Amino acid sequence: MRINHVKSVVVRLIGGFFCVLLLMSTVQEAALVGKAESADLSLYATAAVLLDADSGRVLYEKEGYTPMAMASTTKIMTCILVLEEGNLDDFAQVSAYAASMPKVKLYARQGEEYQVRSLLFSLMLESHNDSAVILAEYIGKRYLPGELAQKSVADFSVEESKQAVKAFANLMNAKARELGCKDTWFITPNGLDATETFEDAGGEQIQREHCTTAAELARIMAYCVKESPGRDLFREITRTESYSFYENGRSVTCVNHNAFLNMMEGAFSGKTGFTNKAGYCYVGALERDGKTFIVALLACGWPNNKTYKWSDSRELMEYGLENFEYREIAGEDTAFDETRLQPLVVEDGQTQILGGTARVELEIRERHPDTQEEKAPARLLMRGDEEIKVDCELQKHLQAPVRAGTQVGCILYSVDGQVYFTETIVTRSNVEKVELPWCMEQVFKRFLVL
Repeated sequence: MRINHVKSVVVRLIGGFFCVLLLMSTVQEAALVGKAESADLSLYATAAVLLDADSGRVLYEKEGYTPMAMASTTKIMTCILVLEEGNLDDFAQVSAYAASMPKVKLYARQGEEYQVRSLLFSLMLESHNDSAVILAEYIGKRYLPGELAQKSVADFSVEESKQAVKAFANLMNAKARELGCKDTWFITPNGLDATETFEDAGGEQIQREHCTTAAELARIMAYCVKESPGRDLFREITRTESYSFYENGRSVTCVNHNAFLNMMEGAFSGKTGFTNKAGYCYVGALERDGKTFIVALLACGWPNNKTYKWSDSRELMEYGLENFEYREIAGEDTAFDETRLQPLVVEDGQTQILGGTARVELEIRERHPDTQEEKAPARLLMRGDEEIKVDCELQKHLQAPVRAGTQVGCILYSVDGQVYFTETIVTRSNVEKVELPWCMEQVFKRFLVL
């Protein structure tokens, strides 16, 4: 019995591995890929992406996968990490290094302390560069060795501050990798242009710039507003028109510079950015008609073209609203016909007739749930001219014993080469293995019949 159990487990593992391997091969290079061949948009931005925040699907892209500088749009990652790792009621100390940041800045002075909540509004509404470093050191010092982790940030040397900022940048890069961003590299928490050189595992010198792609910047924004544990606070902060606080003997009022919030119905979050290298950049989010769109723009003009990012954002958002509607992925017109599933041959399986070929019936697990709860249908934002491709991948035969519910294949629903929904094909019944006692029983039955 133990041997049979082990074999059954092996069959299940093989089936699972089969489907996972297929999914990986299909999705690996298409995780953020989308086409917009029918879109005729006139954009100023060098790189632009329109993303469906719910599925992560890129609905439009222009140079969307080219690494570029992203200026202060960097701060969305700084903000979300502080929301996830910090406490808004804490107070963060100001180091000499943080106080030395270039404008735009809060003009915090070494030794002062600011509430984390205030610093986050300063960061996201006014885009203060020193606030970004104060917050980075507040979190980053926790990851420094021994004595440095206990040392007052106000007493940090410039080198010690840079170590804390580097520790925070490591968290930023780890989060980017977690989100599937392969071409994003964070060096600064405020988005100031930077380059660093380091050695890889083989000792080779590698130089990297602070950069991302429009597609990956949009992916990070989607995480901030839809998935992160800190998403509600992120939304609250980034849609606030103004925020005032009184600390260290002075009153500060932060005004939101994301003008797009008042340009389109449903706009609710975003971050601007500019450096001489990056040009004007923007990442923003809009919710309307049950849809959530993210726009990411890089190098969208230089002075005096500050308003280009707003016209590009509007054009992309309107394109999304007008051209994409939800369709059920496995709806009546696209669902795989379960009656097409032919029984699978089971080698060494018992049959009603001695010497016959054993077969097992198949079914689709998702259509026969174990619970009575109804699952919401899988849906995807699609253009009217797009099609859902349905592929069925199935093992050719099985080895007895086989247990009911054993995974033997997958039905994959894809659009533009990316898989968005999977159904699992399983066996409907048990098939026992042909063994000596069973053979003797069959022979005995046949002998009695004669």
